[in-house]
Amino acid sequence: MRPKIYLCCMLLLITLSAEAYQERNLLQKQTNVQPLTEWLVPNQKWIPYPDYNNREGWASFLGDNAAYCIEQGEKYLSYQWQLVKATDYLEYTRTGNRNQMADIYNANIYAITSLFMAELAEGKGRFVDGLLNGVFQICEMTSWAISAHVVSQRAGGSFPVKNDHVLALVSTDVAATLSWIHYFLHEEFDKVAPHFSERLREEIRERILIPYMKEDRFWWMAFDVDGDKGFVNNWNTWCNSNILQCFLLLENDREKLAKAVYRSMVSVDKYINYTKSDGACEEGPSYWGHSAGKLFDYLHLIYNATNGKISLFSNPIIKNMGEYISRSYVGNGWVVNFADASAREQLDYHLIARYGDKVDSKELKEFSAYLKKQHYRPVTIERDMLRTLESFRYDREIDSYPPAHPHIPYTYYPETQFCYLANKTLFLAAKAGYNDESHNHNDVGTFNLYVNNQPVIVDIGVETYTGKTFSKDRYTIWTMQSDYHNLPQINGQQQEYGRAYKARQVEANPDKKTFSMDIAGAYPPKAGIEKWQRTYRLAANTLHIEDDFQLDNPSVPNRQHFIVWGDAKIIQPGTIRINSNNEIVELTYNPLQLNATIETLEVKDPRLTRVWGNELTRIILEASDTQAQGIYKTTIKSIRIK
Repeated sequence: MRPKIYLCCMLLLITLSAEAYQERNLLQKQTNVQPLTEWLVPNQKWIPYPDYNNREGWASFLGDNAAYCIEQGEKYLSYQWQLVKATDYLEYTRTGNRNQMADIYNANIYAITSLFMAELAEGKGRFVDGLLNGVFQICEMTSWAISAHVVSQRAGGSFPVKNDHVLALVSTDVAATLSWIHYFLHEEFDKVAPHFSERLREEIRERILIPYMKEDRFWWMAFDVDGDKGFVNNWNTWCNSNILQCFLLLENDREKLAKAVYRSMVSVDKYINYTKSDGACEEGPSYWGHSAGKLFDYLHLIYNATNGKISLFSNPIIKNMGEYISRSYVGNGWVVNFADASAREQLDYHLIARYGDKVDSKELKEFSAYLKKQHYRPVTIERDMLRTLESFRYDREIDSYPPAHPHIPYTYYPETQFCYLANKTLFLAAKAGYNDESHNHNDVGTFNLYVNNQPVIVDIGVETYTGKTFSKDRYTIWTMQSDYHNLPQINGQQQEYGRAYKARQVEANPDKKTFSMDIAGAYPPKAGIEKWQRTYRLAANTLHIEDDFQLDNPSVPNRQHFIVWGDAKIIQPGTIRINSNNEIVELTYNPLQLNATIETLEVKDPRLTRVWGNELTRIILEASDTQAQGIYKTTIKSIRIK
């Protein structure tokens, strides 16, 4: 949202529900099946890319990237296609390891996409045999889903059952990519192996198109989501975007195509309805590309396929979803990470540029140019073929935008309840919300603090996904617990999981640079909390934190937690000096109220060590008594040591 909007209305107490579901149905309001039958551009004439045999067209489309594509494809001319064994699937149910199967499968898929782009770039048939081998092997697989997703088959378990097709992230990714390969190369395939393209078409129809039209059982379709019943996340837009590609590329019966497209519109409307009008991605920046970003892909496809007759790009919520990613970028590759998101992210500036272009966002277009200038890398040939093709198409367009990414002093998402406050030195990201958000951690009221674009007080993130991550045992994982966020343990209790555990009395004030909420409701009743009002106030080079509390018969001293990236030392009672990669801050507190201890958190998981290294630090401030009411005041100040 625009800063002026915030400045006008955010002085007031926000009473909007953090869980609001609005029955917008924006896509369904634009049309129904009958007009779609006439609106949909027939026979793939909507596709903006050259035909395979248009060599001049591909030379112009790829430009200098053509040589890169051919070079990447040549690496796989002698590729040994890997077999996914039965035990690779079974490893997921045996140990929770999802990568043993997925790594082999993904290696084969990346070989296919590299060979495919090389063939489009060169156009001499040199890569066709390799593609035949790779696509044939995929067609011979019992399931296109990875082991972690196969478990949603009717039979259960991670061993794939024939004809028990699973519509999930990877299976629909693969189907969409194979649909593009069929569109461009079906004639070339049949010259070498007659009936090959027919086989490929039938596999996609049986595994994806038919189940999509006949079955409602996949949770991400969200057909039964209404109000506060259920939730919708990136799976919805990710899968629907992929499946829409399959239908648009393979189905030429106008009535069947219109019914399929409309069905996808009903499903995607559920995602838009679930998303707060402020546009924030509650899953965090790591998921934005496959949440709002996949919604953009879907909307762009349907825009092209109807020759612009269906368009949501002028709707404010769509623009807000896009600009969330520029607001959540801190700098130097660091992003605001709540929930399962990573603190360091390589953002897709091609996607950001495309998004900014369609919603007419100067902010996004300039941000994409800024990212390209700061973090240039060649277009990556991914499993997502639509993104790959679109990245090549937009690669030069980005150069026409002036690079810019100013730190906006105040951004508040009143429904999602994220607040960003920034000045020349500090960037504060804090949240209220509730403990049943998508990819949830028990973290109502937590904050991250960045000094000169570097994280100092941090959100750890999530370890490598295993079978435990999305199970009933999720909150036994340490990184999910409130004790390992920048939050208090109150009367011996951590926060608990559930929609009822949420913040209340949430208020943001741009003039005072404050963000405040009562987090008492995020803790279980046995904590005996009547009030725990936490207020953040950002000053020139200091963050002030105030906890105003009232408890009922406390029996255990309260504890404050701060997760630090760097070293921390107690300089004197009441002062802790933190050195985070040469950014020095001092954390001060009242030593008459609180006693400090510092402990090292060993970090072992590779998903976390890539971000933080082998250790983090946890500062614990424990109350010296069990007061029923009081105020804790903590400051974190950036300083320079001469």
